[in-house]
Amino acid sequence: MLYKSAAQKNPLQCHLFSFIIALYLHFNFYGSTTVMKMTMRWYGTKFDSVTLQNIRQVPGIAGVITTLYDIPAGELWPLERIKAIKKEVEDAGLQICGIESVNIHDDIKIGLPSRDGYIDAYIKTLEHLGQCGIDMVCYNFMPVFDWTRTDLAKKRADGSTVLAYDQKVVDSIDPEKFIEGTDKNSNGFIMPGWEPERLAHVKELFEKYKDVDNEKLFNNLVYFLKAIRPVCEKYDIKMAIHPDDPAWPVFNLPRIITGKESILKMLHAVDAPFNGITFCTGSLGTNPQNDLPGIVRACKGRIHFAHVRNLHHYAPGVFEEAAHLSSDGSFDMYEIVKALYETGFSGPIRPDHGRMIWGEKAMPGYGLYDRALGVAYINGLWEAIEKNETH
Repeated sequence: MLYKSAAQKNPLQCHLFSFIIALYLHFNFYGSTTVMKMTMRWYGTKFDSVTLQNIRQVPGIAGVITTLYDIPAGELWPLERIKAIKKEVEDAGLQICGIESVNIHDDIKIGLPSRDGYIDAYIKTLEHLGQCGIDMVCYNFMPVFDWTRTDLAKKRADGSTVLAYDQKVVDSIDPEKFIEGTDKNSNGFIMPGWEPERLAHVKELFEKYKDVDNEKLFNNLVYFLKAIRPVCEKYDIKMAIHPDDPAWPVFNLPRIITGKESILKMLHAVDAPFNGITFCTGSLGTNPQNDLPGIVRACKGRIHFAHVRNLHHYAPGVFEEAAHLSSDGSFDMYEIVKALYETGFSGPIRPDHGRMIWGEKAMPGYGLYDRALGVAYINGLWEAIEKNETH
């Protein structure tokens, strides 16, 4: 009765009182307003050795980052296919927290006249995702190769195997031979970004890219972003570009998302909330000169997705993936997670490439066991930072 009486006398005062009470309850019972969504990448039932049930049993998991893995770059994603995978994930007690990736056709990256048709298909795919309530898409703008590693199963002292990179190997090998070697060492899985329908024509792709430099590639990215902006803003879809991996030219192909300066250039070129980045420690961290926590702080509010993993650097251009634990690699994982927390990151986050451990056979980098350890480690860091900040 007192509340009703106060509301009748001074509605504004009542609303203010309600707001203060809500804030009090939130901070005292729920702690910080910074809440990230822990996820794992899942390629779909037909393509992944890890099941949704496996993922559901990892403590602290909110959902998955997934894709329609069998649809080639440039083709429309049918609405019914999206609805079907969404239902499959939700029936397993999880949610789709984002898509990685809706791959971009090379004609868009190259800037060929045919690009507008492929962009139209991309816009329709985004429309379908928006209609299904999926609001984050990770993508990349890397020519030919989405990422590059020279060894998919380098054996470490403890017997685990990891992805590794050596620039000397890249400099001494023909791209076609390199592709053949990657395919042979993939444990029978199709590696993301190494889809056979694209790489079967690698010579033609290299020829098409011969006149594309960093400036042209960047301008083509801006053209693409401006074209998809209306549909992204209609459905509040956040586009999260993945950094180049590694963060320098490979086989003389251009690279445009390699560090803080190039990221900020891209964000300013299309300065709208939908246009953001995937903060990938393992890609940006291939260059030891990149200040990873500094990049997080410079991109506050524009990091829509985070990949958190560790690398061990041995020499310039020579590194391997490591366990997520800071002491196992070259990154200060505590400071990276702390920067995400302090800048209010609230998007999906996932452990990235894991080691292959305990006899598991899976897609290189995407087994269950080490990524589950990564989830526990990142969640532990986040909880410790949160409690230290709020008490």
